[in-house]
Amino acid sequence: LLRVHFRRMRTRVLGPDLSHRRTLIEGVARSPEVRRVIDELAPTERRSPERLQRRALRYGKEIASNMTYPVLRFMDGLLRRLWNRLYDGVETKGLERVKQLAGDHTLVYVPCHRSHIDYLLLSYVLYHAGLMPPHIAAGRNLNMPLIGPLLRRGGAFFMRRSFRDKPLYAAVFNEYLHRLLARGYPLEYFIEGGRSRSGRMLSPRPGMLSMTLRSFHRSATGSSPTKLAFIPVYIGYERILESASYQHELRGGKKRKESPLALLGVVKQLRQPFGKVTVNVGEPLRLGAWLDEHTPDWAQHTVEKPPWLTTAVPQLGIELARRINAAAALNPVNLVALVLLATPHAAIEASLMSRQLALLAALQRHHPGGQHISLPNDNPEDWIEQVVMLDMIERRRHPLGDILVAKPEQASPLMWYRNNVLHLFALASLTAFAFRHVSRHSLDSLLERLTPSWPILARELFLDSKALQRSLPQVLDALSRAELLIADADGWQRSSTLDAGEQLNLLGHVMQPTLERGYLLLSTLLSQPPGTLSRVALAERSQQLTERLALLSGRDAPEDRRLYADLIVSLEKEGWLWEHDERLAFDERLRHAAHQAGELFDPVLRHRLQLVHARS
Repeated sequence: LLRVHFRRMRTRVLGPDLSHRRTLIEGVARSPEVRRVIDELAPTERRSPERLQRRALRYGKEIASNMTYPVLRFMDGLLRRLWNRLYDGVETKGLERVKQLAGDHTLVYVPCHRSHIDYLLLSYVLYHAGLMPPHIAAGRNLNMPLIGPLLRRGGAFFMRRSFRDKPLYAAVFNEYLHRLLARGYPLEYFIEGGRSRSGRMLSPRPGMLSMTLRSFHRSATGSSPTKLAFIPVYIGYERILESASYQHELRGGKKRKESPLALLGVVKQLRQPFGKVTVNVGEPLRLGAWLDEHTPDWAQHTVEKPPWLTTAVPQLGIELARRINAAAALNPVNLVALVLLATPHAAIEASLMSRQLALLAALQRHHPGGQHISLPNDNPEDWIEQVVMLDMIERRRHPLGDILVAKPEQASPLMWYRNNVLHLFALASLTAFAFRHVSRHSLDSLLERLTPSWPILARELFLDSKALQRSLPQVLDALSRAELLIADADGWQRSSTLDAGEQLNLLGHVMQPTLERGYLLLSTLLSQPPGTLSRVALAERSQQLTERLALLSGRDAPEDRRLYADLIVSLEKEGWLWEHDERLAFDERLRHAAHQAGELFDPVLRHRLQLVHARS
């Protein structure tokens, strides 16, 4: 028993033996799976098998990590000094769940991807928790001079953006990944594919998840089955290094290429305050148990690409995204941004800000399924001062009460921090929004009003589409305890006090930009006969309309263009529209749903939309 215990402890801390890199690469290149692809390619590419074998070896050298303990120790010292310079602290939560699995499971860490710092931060946290740092899938763009070799020795393995038309490269990469997993190396990759420029969780990409599932299936149906667990991780920043570049890209600018010289720009920022960063571990997903539940016959298929893979990969991606979001770390910047951006001009009385922050904290404490979510310490006044210290807002003294205002250059970046945690308050805000022009609702009338839009919002924010009926009574109860709604035998009505009404309106405005975006897209679609607009035309016209109305209302805040394309996909999956001859047709019931949704918005917005569509 002691021998087993110490072996598991050694594996948890040091991981499996780090095989000689050259031996691993040669084993990958000469594996039966890669040899089969070489034999298939040789006749069609008119290359000898020996030449293709050498190409496979080159691919292996391009991909493979070269993790070494001396470099890990060097990186630890370097990063400790960097974190002390950048942050006021790195807080962690939930690592005990990782330690329980590390001894007998292969671990795959799947963090949200908000910054290049993510790569370094998670490895640092795990190293200091006595856990083996993972091998990290990194884009080939990071394999640059000076930086690339250091990252490779710290555990990074590099992958190309696309494997299309590169069957030999795909075979080498798949085999390398399989050997890492089969030997029990912990891995880390970002299911979103790239960093989120909008601050929202992006739609999971299927590539790495598909390769992981295939590797697990191959081991399970072979002679040496492995236990594998996904570890969702949420990383929350009070301030990120890339804020300016994200805004540049959202406004249509080109992504700046990574290079050693680009690091000089980062070095210049090190004197700025960046606050705290939090690493929260969510609920692990044991892959074998998950497959047993969702695809009971998964192990009975012995082919390389089993038929269940097509549906399992997107389902797994959505489940992991939900678990990442369910471990969100709320910080003062997130909370202040939620409130401040719900005002017409990003300005608010300091006393109202404090009350609204206390409301959001109270709602979060009663959040269904929020046991992995963390709130900041201290109190609303301290949170406000923290955001002032980070130079994102300013306090303007006034005899009648202080005013908090977003700094002009920070109004758009604050959207990024708001979007990090928008999903946590979506249902509460949607409920408050429903009381804007209707003072009383029963549970049935609220469900009738909210049900058409909830599946679309749930898909965008990675929430449970079936949670509305279960969670709505809890939200109404929380709003009643906060005295924003008054419960009686017939349902709920708005509080008649001015302060409560103001707070309810502010809460409703949190989701207003998201709801408006959907309403603008629907109004654009319905302004033309079915079969008129293409998918691209609808997304572009909706984006232009949103930008125009934002400028007219004084909100110059760029949105991620992918949101419109994703919204069209969500409407398709819900059966509201479909594509025919590259044009979009729609169910006529959509007109009724759009009319019902339109009643929630101000008449001014509806009138502006009618004018715009009439002139176009």
